[in-house]
Amino acid sequence: MSVLVFADATDGKFKKTSFEVVSYGKKVAEQLGTNVVALTINATDASELYTYGAEKVLTVTNDSLSTFNAKEYASVIEQAAKKENATVVVVDSSIDGLYVAPLVAVSLEAGYASNTIAAPTNTAPFTVKRKAFSNKAFSNTVISTEHKVIGLAKNSFGIHENPVAGTSESFDAQIADSGVKSESIERVTGKVTIADADTVVSAGRGLKGPENWGMIEELADVLNAATACSKPVSDLGWRPHAEHVGQTGKPVASNLYIAIGISGAIQHLAGINASKVKVVINTDPEAPFFKAADYGVVGDAFEVVPKLIEKLKAFKAA
Repeated sequence: MSVLVFADATDGKFKKTSFEVVSYGKKVAEQLGTNVVALTINATDASELYTYGAEKVLTVTNDSLSTFNAKEYASVIEQAAKKENATVVVVDSSIDGLYVAPLVAVSLEAGYASNTIAAPTNTAPFTVKRKAFSNKAFSNTVISTEHKVIGLAKNSFGIHENPVAGTSESFDAQIADSGVKSESIERVTGKVTIADADTVVSAGRGLKGPENWGMIEELADVLNAATACSKPVSDLGWRPHAEHVGQTGKPVASNLYIAIGISGAIQHLAGINASKVKVVINTDPEAPFFKAADYGVVGDAFEVVPKLIEKLKAFKAA
């Protein structure tokens, strides 16, 4: 028996969420009195995972897996779980993770708990705490199946160093043709991605046009943050759809979320509600976002943001 965690890597490098799922898997393994095994696909340096408690790392190197394919990735995880006799499989709750986890659960005939935010409160029966109702409530969920799949919510458990003398083993997984082909992939380079960002600077129609996004990008650069936008902005073509956040776009669970010129439609608030600190800048004091925000500034973004950038630059220089 073991706990298997899938440590996702992009262009060979691990995401911060990968270190978080390994940290979580280590805790679950301790509770169950077993060991944690990490699975990687085309990672450059798998030994990084030893720092967070991975006692064993299965490394898969296969050019056909260089592009994410949910069915193929799920098959690899399933094979690794059976090889290691894993009763618990842990993945992150990224967009890719949300595609993969249900497929793994079906193949292992496992119960699946998405949006898990804490280590099991009980192992007999196996009980986990999860976010529910668009992050407005919590649910204590019992998984009664022999095999269990956990989808760990970003920034919920944290990254914890627990160095071990781990070992690495090459794993030759069988890759069957999934029938899905990628025609083209467009990636933004040189910028912090929404998935990896601790801070997200987002803007809406209050910016009045795409020509005014320079100050949003400058603020993001100062904060080493990712840029994002509301749905109407991406629909209008002001910003790429990859930056659309909210319930109908990309979910955000950053440590800091700054909303500029966004009124706060219910779908947007539901998608960013998991962020720990929310700041809103808007001219309308009645904007719904103010009720959800931790901090609010009633003011014109074209006056507030440049001053904020100036103060942040001065603070960093000091």
